[in-house]
Amino acid sequence: MLLLNKIQDIRKNTKEWKSQSYTIGLVPTMGALHKGHASLIEKAKETCDKVIVSIFVNPIQFGPNEDYNRYPRTIDQDSKLCESLGVDIVFAPTAIEMYGDNIKTSNNNYTYVCPPYNYVDCLCGKSRPGHFDGVATVVTKLFNITTPNYAFFGQKDAQQLFILKRIVKDLNMDINIIPCPIVREDDGLALSSRNSYLSPAERNNALTISKALMKIKQLYSEGINDVNVLFDTAIATLNPNIELDYIEFRDFTTFEKVEKVGKNTLIAIAAKSGSTRLIDNIII
Repeated sequence: MLLLNKIQDIRKNTKEWKSQSYTIGLVPTMGALHKGHASLIEKAKETCDKVIVSIFVNPIQFGPNEDYNRYPRTIDQDSKLCESLGVDIVFAPTAIEMYGDNIKTSNNNYTYVCPPYNYVDCLCGKSRPGHFDGVATVVTKLFNITTPNYAFFGQKDAQQLFILKRIVKDLNMDINIIPCPIVREDDGLALSSRNSYLSPAERNNALTISKALMKIKQLYSEGINDVNVLFDTAIATLNPNIELDYIEFRDFTTFEKVEKVGKNTLIAIAAKSGSTRLIDNIII
């Protein structure tokens, strides 16, 4: 396995792979890899001849009061996991390598990819202005740098997944986006690199997020599809110490709000347990 930091080096390798007609899979990550990331890598290995995992904590998708400096960086541990899973290249650039010296001064000096406003100004984008511009920009750059045939993303970041699929379609990118299921702990907590921030009590409170979603799923299976009823049930299930950002019901084909839950409805929750913001969802 190669650990590369320079764009020119990874381009050299991917150009050689393309000349041999290898299919390339990309798993974009911010590192602090866990079993959820491992499942993406395993899917990429099943699908592609060559697999690249990018590890880059992207500064332009963090707001001024968010956890960019605190975000866990565990490149040695991550590299060992990638090697054990048969990854061909780990691409771990610096911010300057990705954005140049302008990143030291102001984000206003950089070209951004801006997704459709209707898909950004809701859910996580509502409370994290600029976040999805940063995500769209870095993922577009990673696509251009690594030229993958397939890119693998987890369903936990459902809004991100929807937006990236739309960007690929709208910008005529010759890339297949492969959604992968949420991986959970045995107790139901969705795996996240930010789970490491949680105290035992905060983690226990956070479990009610997935419990609220499972309760909605149960009620839907019993014939209840009214959003207001399901919303109230979720609120009653959440621990009182959870600081709710949103519970949203959206058609995962159009991303429009729905009044009745049906096939392909996304039910998404974002909330803080302590100071840690967590997201989770189910798709009916």
